[in-house]
Amino acid sequence: MDLAPRALRRAVAVATTALLATALGCAPQPDDKPADAPSGSAGNTCAKGKLATQTSGKLTIATDEPAYEPWFKDDKPANGEGFESAVAYAVAKQLGYDKSAVVWQSVPFNKAFAPGAKTFDFDINQVSISNERKKAVDFSSGYYDVRQAVIALKGTKAAKAKSLADLKGLKLGAQVGTTSLNYIDDVVKPTQQAAAYAKNDQAKSALKNGQVDAIVVDLPTAFYITAAEVTDATIVGQFENQGGTPEQFGLVLDKGSTLTACVTDAVDTLRKDGTLAKLEQQWLSDAVDAPVLK
Repeated sequence: MDLAPRALRRAVAVATTALLATALGCAPQPDDKPADAPSGSAGNTCAKGKLATQTSGKLTIATDEPAYEPWFKDDKPANGEGFESAVAYAVAKQLGYDKSAVVWQSVPFNKAFAPGAKTFDFDINQVSISNERKKAVDFSSGYYDVRQAVIALKGTKAAKAKSLADLKGLKLGAQVGTTSLNYIDDVVKPTQQAAAYAKNDQAKSALKNGQVDAIVVDLPTAFYITAAEVTDATIVGQFENQGGTPEQFGLVLDKGSTLTACVTDAVDTLRKDGTLAKLEQQWLSDAVDAPVLK
């Protein structure tokens, strides 16, 4: 008998045995007892006031500084005034935390949804829900449906724009990391590169100083800016929603947070019982329709 085939078969058998042993060693083994369910998962039913928060018995909520109107009032998130401050406290109440148990934290807009562990339980700061951002953080369900709007100084060429085509040759600006900036790049597609600013205050200053022809912000902010901050500016118009679904602001949580389901349930309850609509009417009622730019 030829020895080469026999040796080959023996080598194959040994290799196969080794592979099987390795596979069995790497396979998940049954635990003696089932793993505990995450504290914020459905298995824990979101016990009111007893969630696995950053600080036991407290709910830490973050937003940017300064905190702009009409989302907040007097740059004081803790006063409960302004749409987002009111929403934050309504969510906290649903979760079982009264106002005295809420702790506010200042977190820059871009940092809120950047990769990495968070120091807050949730962030509320006009952050639009997007698939790209979901790669780094969790979102609650949407608490506000929003559109983006264009602001220009009265009497300028930009103020007379009636369509997207009229905006293409203009110098446009927006806050960095926002969907406002995305709308400039992806919807308007201007011939000049958009100016990106760290804060909305800088974008407003650039508009007033003539460094840009127009800026893009969300519609409620546009109404506040033109009514109270840059009174010689006007709302040129608003953009249509892209993709057939409304852009929504969502509460931002750490990726894989055990609180996500609980916070989403709270937002959903506030939408269903009419609380969100009432708060929107109270704080954002001036944000009425503006011409749609197509």
